[in-house]
Amino acid sequence: MDENDEVQQSQYRVTSSELRAFVERYERLEIEKKDIADHQKEVMAEAKSRGYDTKILRKIVALRKKDPQEISEEEAVLDMYKEALGM
Repeated sequence: MDENDEVQQSQYRVTSSELRAFVERYERLEIEKKDIADHQKEVMAEAKSRGYDTKILRKIVALRKKDPQEISEEEAVLDMYKEALGM
C-alpha cells in the first residue's frame, strides 16, 4: 500500500465515522420525535376522556401558533365566504 492509498484509507475512516455519527444522531431524534408524538396522543386522550373536543383543541393549538393579525384576516375571509354562501 503506497502513501496515497494510506491517506485515502484514513480519509475514508474519518468520513465513515462522521457519517455514522450523523446517522446515529438522526436515529436518536427519530426516537425522540416518536416519544413526543406518543405523549401528545396521551394528552389528547386525557382531554377527550374529560369531555373536551380534541378536534377543536387541535385547532386552538394551531391558532396559538399564528400571529393575531393573520388570524383576524383569515376569520374575515371566512366570514365573507360564509356570507356569500348564505351560511
